Amino acid sequence: MNWLRGVRGFQVEVFESREDIREAKIVGGRSINLALSHRGRQALSRVGMEEKIVSMGIPVHSRMIHSLNGKQSPIPYGKKGQYILSVDRANLNKALLTEAERYANTKMNFDHKLQDWNSDTGLMTFLSNESRQVDLIVACDGAFSAIRKQFLRRNRFNYSQTYIPHGYMELTIPPTNGGEFAMKPNFLHIWPRNTFMMIALPNLDKTFTCTLFMPFDVFEKITTGNELIDFFQTYFPDALPLIGVDALKRDFFHLPAQAMVSVKCSPHHIDDKCVLMGDAAHAVVPFYGQGMNAGFEDCIVFDEIMDQLNEDFNPKNSTRRLLLCFGFLKMRAHVNSKWFLFRKKVDNFLHFLLPKTIVPLYTMASVTFTRIRYHEASQRWQWQNKVINQGLLVCAAGTVLGGSYLLIKQTPKIPSIPLEKIWDRLQVLKVWQ
Repeated sequence: MNWLRGVRGFQVEVFESREDIREAKIVGGRSINLALSHRGRQALSRVGMEEKIVSMGIPVHSRMIHSLNGKQSPIPYGKKGQYILSVDRANLNKALLTEAERYANTKMNFDHKLQDWNSDTGLMTFLSNESRQVDLIVACDGAFSAIRKQFLRRNRFNYSQTYIPHGYMELTIPPTNGGEFAMKPNFLHIWPRNTFMMIALPNLDKTFTCTLFMPFDVFEKITTGNELIDFFQTYFPDALPLIGVDALKRDFFHLPAQAMVSVKCSPHHIDDKCVLMGDAAHAVVPFYGQGMNAGFEDCIVFDEIMDQLNEDFNPKNSTRRLLLCFGFLKMRAHVNSKWFLFRKKVDNFLHFLLPKTIVPLYTMASVTFTRIRYHEASQRWQWQNKVINQGLLVCAAGTVLGGSYLLIKQTPKIPSIPLEKIWDRLQVLKVWQ
């Protein structure tokens, strides 16, 4: 965000509560890999960073579904040549900070944790006893935004947060002894197990970042190393030797499972004093890979609004949250369904025949090869889903009726026997008796 402001010539100060991650020995925060797609790349392109960030990522063309029996089945995201990028979160943040510092009118302030701010005067007070008075605050301080607390004190501010019953935990698949990827690298590997799942995304150092998503009560039932190994041998038998028994025990019990929250609020601004952006405005669960991309798109929208002098800061966040929760259900359960795989083939075939009329949901709203609005994607998907399902029902009914007609028509006729001949045969049988 501060690039767009810096490029425009404003005096910008960035306040970060943590230390400079480029100098930190241990980088805290979330570890789930980022999936960079069209929305995010458009924002990076505007500040000349797309090529650099793309070079830091690994193209991911398809999902790779790992069944319990060890079978692996690829499911492409979109059309041939379309892909998302697996990007390491820490490396991305470091590159963005370094680029932001290139602007003379941008100042970085680390270890500045906000204590309070006044929405009327713009006075910000930090725990270090420093203070700043500013004209506009752009709050990109995450799902538990300190800036947003002031919004809660105001009338007619709507806010809700929702935790899903699943937590997540990071694991790692190291390179092979020969220094190569342990699995095919250009895939999002998914182990769907109905109520829980594990995913793995590739990194440039030939490792895979694995993320285990499970209900908290399942995490809590695993209390010993033997229980953990038994669990993985039951549900993730092909992943266990890749992770390694010792590494699995160490990483699993190192930290507890982390929670995932979605946030919805409105309005997203207080007059011309402050605006919420990114997770501070619309935190989402990660299952469609849209958190970072939606945050980057906020920057594009803000930039466009500044051009148009339009103060509409109220995107359609409830729809985004519904799409992402559906994405979790699809990843952990639907990808194992034969009906889901059949429908995906039907959708892709219809998209090939009618590219402007039928567009698969993932192409519209997620992997996100467009910037179509989330609520429009949801509405279009619901219409398409209804039309295609009704069409399939009509085709099935037509097939049954047509097959029945042909069966009746082609059934060979049984020659009729006169009643006199039947009577004569019965008499013969009677004589034999």
